[in-house]
Amino acid sequence: MIVLAFDTAGTGCFAALYDSAEDRVLASAGADIGRGHAEQLMAFVDEALDVSGKSLSDVDRVAVTIGPGSFTGIRVGVAAARGFALSLGVPAVGVSRLAALAAAAARDNPGRPVAVVMDAKREEVYAQMFSAGLVELTPPQALDIAEAASRFQGYDGIVCGSGASLVSPMPNVSDLTEIGIVAKLGAYADPAQGKPKPLYLRGPDVKPQAGFAVARA
Repeated sequence: MIVLAFDTAGTGCFAALYDSAEDRVLASAGADIGRGHAEQLMAFVDEALDVSGKSLSDVDRVAVTIGPGSFTGIRVGVAAARGFALSLGVPAVGVSRLAALAAAAARDNPGRPVAVVMDAKREEVYAQMFSAGLVELTPPQALDIAEAASRFQGYDGIVCGSGASLVSPMPNVSDLTEIGIVAKLGAYADPAQGKPKPLYLRGPDVKPQAGFAVARA
């Protein structure tokens, strides 16, 4: 199976082609761009296709990160994944950034349970716990830092992510997901779960300014 994967849910914008039969990333492209995912994603997809020697007609599945992360970035990725899947007639699946970060930590620390803690700002973190075999032990959650710290008191697993030091003695790890891991998780995801949907764990940061609201007739 050839998987086209991309990640636009955080500051990074990445695309990759993955061959599940060979368990190998054929090519990847992208950068930590901060903003401008909608403008740059297609160029990175084209670059990954060119380097891999594959064409869109070779793609059997599309995988995309669904969050948590940037509201705009998530919407860009999910919309692109659905568009590619519809035009190619292939399934699209969503991959949580928390799961992708956990998979990277589990690879580097075999046999240890993993907790992912991302700094969500506003005195909150996004958190989720996984077993050593990457079974989800808790759902993805937005927690107050104090509440999260109490939950992780005495935790004997690996804590990773940009918020690790907020709740444990462990150092922070970048929230940039490895696009190869996103692609691999996408290859094993169940398309029967339906089209990818944004994973929003709280409301948007931007709110309308009441002083500029237009009165209703």
